[in-house]
Amino acid sequence: MDQKISIKIAGRLFNLTASSPEAEELYRLAAETINNRFASYTRSHPGKNVSDLLSMIALNETVIRLGLQKEVDTYKEDVKGLARDLERYLQENAK
Repeated sequence: MDQKISIKIAGRLFNLTASSPEAEELYRLAAETINNRFASYTRSHPGKNVSDLLSMIALNETVIRLGLQKEVDTYKEDVKGLARDLERYLQENAK
């Protein structure tokens, strides 16, 4: 069941629809993460405007996400290789 929620990011209020309680929790955690980064970037880059700070946050978070996706892809390939090795082992030792 969809639920209307409001979250605040960098002082701006956004009205969203969460499709589940789990989705709502993810939206709130994401907003908290962004706001924490925003506060940190505001301190370390005084004078930058909100748009610049949010762009830096988006870039940083995307780099992290892409790095994690590469790791996941590597693990998936490792699992496939192990599955092939196991299948080969089982076939060779089933005789």
